[in-house]
Amino acid sequence: MTRGADENVNDAPLPRETSVLFGHDGAERRFLAAYRSGRVPHAWLIGGEPGIGKGTLAYRIARFVLAYPDPSRTPAPTSLALDPAHPTVRRVAVNAHPDLLVLERTVGDTGKMRTVITVEQVRRLAAFFGSTAGEGGWRICIVDSADELKYPEGSNALLKMLEEPPPRSLFLLVSHAPGRLLPTIRSRCRRLVLRPLGQGDVVKAAAIALGVDADDPALAAAAAAARGSVSRAIALAGGPMLVLREKVEELLSALPSTDPHALHALGDQLDRDRGLLEVFVGAVRDWLSARLDTEAGNLGRLARVADLWERLNRSARDVEIYNLERKPFVFTIFGLLAEASRG
Repeated sequence: MTRGADENVNDAPLPRETSVLFGHDGAERRFLAAYRSGRVPHAWLIGGEPGIGKGTLAYRIARFVLAYPDPSRTPAPTSLALDPAHPTVRRVAVNAHPDLLVLERTVGDTGKMRTVITVEQVRRLAAFFGSTAGEGGWRICIVDSADELKYPEGSNALLKMLEEPPPRSLFLLVSHAPGRLLPTIRSRCRRLVLRPLGQGDVVKAAAIALGVDADDPALAAAAAAARGSVSRAIALAGGPMLVLREKVEELLSALPSTDPHALHALGDQLDRDRGLLEVFVGAVRDWLSARLDTEAGNLGRLARVADLWERLNRSARDVEIYNLERKPFVFTIFGLLAEASRG
């Protein structure tokens, strides 16, 4: 595998272009059962960790409903898959279906990706759902992701539509952290909770996305470190990210001992390539998760690990938002971890 990690991520197909979904057959069957019953809820909240197929499932649902607008005349299979040559598949892939509106972050006037889905984008829903469906069937909105709605304006604008849904409207909300959404939004949605994928499914999905052999050893190593996330496996498969993760894991395994020279080198690397911060944070999260399992019977130690988890996430957010130096962050986190390891 010779492509770099950034190239891997950029070349991977978008959810709207992806026709294959691994590991979520149960979620597909639950939606199909509700749809065929003729009493399909107007809003679905598809939740789970990043990179496990939530967006891909949302587009599969949208394509299926647009292709089969009459629930009583859907085909018998238990899958939402359509023939890749189906006209609906082709139109959705290029974002050209008149009855599908997607709310997602866009590039702003500065040429940079916005950090939120703006309230102006959400207000497009009124015109979209206020008009007749272009093909006489359903009108569907995918929000990917609902976590990125501008708060509170964007969230409240969406809530208004969910409270008074037009006939034959379908909302598909993707969320990496459903618990952080407004309770009033959650209460108006049917939940589809997706679990992290098994390693075998991660390998198969990443191999298709990257166009490589599923037997590639580098891909297997990336999938093993990806915690059930296809997008994380794709990023790791380029090489540098996986090497960094292995370096962090080696330092974590030595705790409570720390190697100042190695931490200096690690901090320098994170400062040179700021896109590697998530790899470092992910490796530490995994280490903390393993501690939670081993300390299950000790409430005091569990509380300490939970506090470390929160401090890690809070500090990482500050480093990212304010573009702070990574090296002090690395030393601070390893200092806390070493202290906890001695307890």
